[in-house]
Amino acid sequence: MVVQDSADPGDAQGGVRLEPFLHQVGGHLSVLQYDAHTVCKPLISREQRFYEALPLAMKRFTPQYKGTVTVHLWRDSRGHLSLVAHPQKENREHFEVSPESTAVTMWQTLQQTTGSGAGARPLAQWQHQQRALVLQESPTKALLRSEFHFSTQMSSRMDDAHGSQAERRGFNPWGLLCHQAHLSRLCTEYPEDKRHRFLLLENVVSPYTHPCILDLKMGTRQHGDDASEEKKARHMRKCEQSTSACLGVRICGMQVYQTDKKHFLCKDKYYGRKLSAEGFRQGLCQFLHNGARRRTELLQPILQRLQALLTVIRAQSSYRFYSSSLLIIYDGQEPLEMTPGGQHPPEAPQMAKVDVRMIDFAHTTYKGSWKEHTTYDGPDPGYIFGLENLIGILQDIQEGE
Repeated sequence: MVVQDSADPGDAQGGVRLEPFLHQVGGHLSVLQYDAHTVCKPLISREQRFYEALPLAMKRFTPQYKGTVTVHLWRDSRGHLSLVAHPQKENREHFEVSPESTAVTMWQTLQQTTGSGAGARPLAQWQHQQRALVLQESPTKALLRSEFHFSTQMSSRMDDAHGSQAERRGFNPWGLLCHQAHLSRLCTEYPEDKRHRFLLLENVVSPYTHPCILDLKMGTRQHGDDASEEKKARHMRKCEQSTSACLGVRICGMQVYQTDKKHFLCKDKYYGRKLSAEGFRQGLCQFLHNGARRRTELLQPILQRLQALLTVIRAQSSYRFYSSSLLIIYDGQEPLEMTPGGQHPPEAPQMAKVDVRMIDFAHTTYKGSWKEHTTYDGPDPGYIFGLENLIGILQDIQEGE
């Protein structure tokens, strides 16, 4: 993450108070919502360079890159911590986060319940407790240890705040906990007047009412060329013990809107790591099931989009997309059917709206990228292997209908 020199950023006046992004289903870096159509994440130089040199053919399969923004940590009068972005003067148009914002309400509730009391620094108190309890474990690992941990903790917190089952489950808690871990690290490593640089990226789920998202970790190798021997061994074990080795793809998180219960069914990366090849297939089936029926009409447009991506990846010589993810997205809000007495004549059936996007390029390498000591020839074989297997499994599901 890029950190700038100290400055006097002031308070939240004139800035954009960033919200936790409630549709983050995987990853460990905090993704935050900048406005209705833009998210931001901590800037990693290699990822920024990738977006700036992105081949034209890949642009429709990646989020639009919107530049960078300066961010600083800010604490309000009640002790609540936030990250505030300061856009360039020529680009100061942004939405204001209202006090009633769902994400802000949930985040403030989370802060209030993580401290030992109602003091002015609840997150700092929580951070001190975590260091005392888990001396050898990072705050991120302590928070994101298991699906059981975050689902039970967040369910009880949302029960205290809202009381109703539907509201408790109306969001994915993963993004909130990534944000909490990120703020905890910033509190530990940097003073509050430090400025940080974040990437601004297209919010690819903004067109969807109830975005159903599948986060797939692609490829048979997940470590970058610059990984330490310890990190390399750790990632190789994860691949060997999961479907990354046999299929070249594993589930890294998902949320699926359940129309019968009006909430998201959420799965995290720990769920995905334990799946066998058959379990992976069942996970794909679950992603396509809305609690009432399987959305079979989604299979063909997803397959067409994946086939188009496969063609593009095969044409990208020297690229290696180590540790990148692939998002498959559709709307849990089904289109209304035409009633017999409708004003407009029925139209020919249209392809269901889906999207497929590549994300997370902090370890991507390619010939000509800055300071690369290792270069490769030809397209990424591990990514292609995973994409071909994913397409094959979805075709099998389609044929079995």
